[in-house]
Amino acid sequence: MASSLVTSSQSPTPPRPNLAFRRLRGQRSPAEFAAAVRRAAREIGERVSCDARYVGRVEAGEIRCPNYAYERVFLHMFPGRTLTDLGFAPRASVRGRRARPAGETEGTYEPYDPQDTQDTQDPDETYDDYEESDVLRRAFMTGGGATVAAASLGPLGLAVDATAAGRPVRRAGTGEAGALEEAVRRIRLLDDRHGADGLYRRAAAPLRAAYALLDAGATRQTTADRLHSGAGELAISVGWLAHDSGRFDDARSHYAEALATARVTGDDALEAHAFCNTAFLARDAGRPREAVRAAQAAQRVARSLGSPRLMSLLALREAGGWAGLADRTGCEQALARAQAFFERGLSDADPEWMSFYGEAELEGLEAQCWSTLGDWRRAARHAGRAADLQDPHFTRNIALYTAELADDLARGGHPDESAAAGLRVLELLGEVQSSRIQTMLAGTARVLLPHRRASGVSAFLERHASTPRTA
Repeated sequence: MASSLVTSSQSPTPPRPNLAFRRLRGQRSPAEFAAAVRRAAREIGERVSCDARYVGRVEAGEIRCPNYAYERVFLHMFPGRTLTDLGFAPRASVRGRRARPAGETEGTYEPYDPQDTQDTQDPDETYDDYEESDVLRRAFMTGGGATVAAASLGPLGLAVDATAAGRPVRRAGTGEAGALEEAVRRIRLLDDRHGADGLYRRAAAPLRAAYALLDAGATRQTTADRLHSGAGELAISVGWLAHDSGRFDDARSHYAEALATARVTGDDALEAHAFCNTAFLARDAGRPREAVRAAQAAQRVARSLGSPRLMSLLALREAGGWAGLADRTGCEQALARAQAFFERGLSDADPEWMSFYGEAELEGLEAQCWSTLGDWRRAARHAGRAADLQDPHFTRNIALYTAELADDLARGGHPDESAAAGLRVLELLGEVQSSRIQTMLAGTARVLLPHRRASGVSAFLERHASTPRTA
C-alpha cells in the first residue's frame, strides 16, 4: 500500500520550467534533441543516455543542475554559454539538504541530487551534509576518473560501502533514486563498450543495495515508483551481464526478479523489458518455444506503450524463437512485422534502454535468424551490414556482428573471408570481454580447421589459439 511507503510532508515548492533550455531546443522534438545530445557526447568522448524523458524533465525544471557529464556535453553543444545561460541553477545553490523546520519528522525532506525538484534558492534556507545519502550514492555511482586498460575494465567502484552495510538504511529520497537510475545507465554504457564478462560480479553489489532501498521504503510515492522501476531495470541489466557471459541460470533468476517487480507495481514498460530479455535468454538457452511465448507476452504488454521501435524489437525476439523451431514461415512473418514497425521511426515513447537498437541491431538479429535456419548466404549479408552500420561507440556489438559474419562465411564455404573477419574480432577482444563472442569464435575455428592450409586461415587459427579465454 502507498501509505507504507510514503511519509507525510509539506508540499514541495513546484519546479520552475527551464524556458531558456526549451528555446534552445527550437523546432526539434524532444527525441530529436536527445539524439543530438548523444551525438555531441560522442564528439567529446562522453557517454550519456539522454532520451526524450530526460529532455522533458530538464524543460519542466525537475533537473535544476545537470551532472558533470551532461554539463560538459551541453557546454560543448552551446559554446560560449554558461550553465546559467542554459537555464540551470548554479551547482552550489542546489547542493545539500533543506533544514527541517521545528517539529518536522525525519525523512520529510529528501537528500540532494542533481535531479532534485525542490527549490533551494530561497536565501532563508540552510543546508547540511547528508552522510547516508553520500554512502548510498557511492553504492551506485562509478568512479568518474576510472579508465579502461587494454585488457582490463579497471576499478568500477560499484561495491556497497562497508560502513553502510552494518547499519539500517534510511528511507530513500530522490538522491538514491537518481543514483540508482544512473547506475543502470552506467552499466549499460560499459557493457556497450566492453562486454559483460568484466562487469557481472561487480554489478551484484548495487543490485543488492537497490532492493535494500526498496525494503527501507521511500519518502514519497513518486520516489517509491522510481525506486521500483530502477531496481527492476538494474535487475535486467545485471541479468543481461550474466546472460552475455554465459551464466544462464543467474540471468533467468535476475529476469524473473525484474518481472516480479514489474507485476507488483503494475509497470508495463518494465514488464515488457523483462519479457523481452527472457525471450532472448530462452532462445540462447535452447528453449525456442518459450522464446516465442515470452516475446508474444511482451508484445501484448507493450502495445499500450506507443513505441513502434519497441514493438519491432519484440517481433525480432519472436522471430528468433520461430527460427529455433525451424519454422521458416513464422520467422519470416515476425521479421516482416519487425521491419514494418521499425520503419515507423523513432518516438518520444521509446524506452531509454533501447539506445542500442537501430538499423545495425535490426540487421544483426535478422542475421541470427537466417543463421539458425541454415541460410548462410543471407545470414552473412545481414551480418556484414550490421557490422558496417554499427555506431563505433558500441564496440561490443561490432565484435558480435563481425563474429556472426565470420561464422556464417565459414559455414557458407568462404574460409578466407571468414578468417579475415575472425581476425578483426580478435583485434577487438583487447577491449571487449564477452563469453558469447569467444564461444562464437571457437565454433568458427572448428569449422575452419579443415581449411587451415588456405590463405589467411592459418593466421586466424594460430592467433585464436594464442588468445586467452575469459575465466
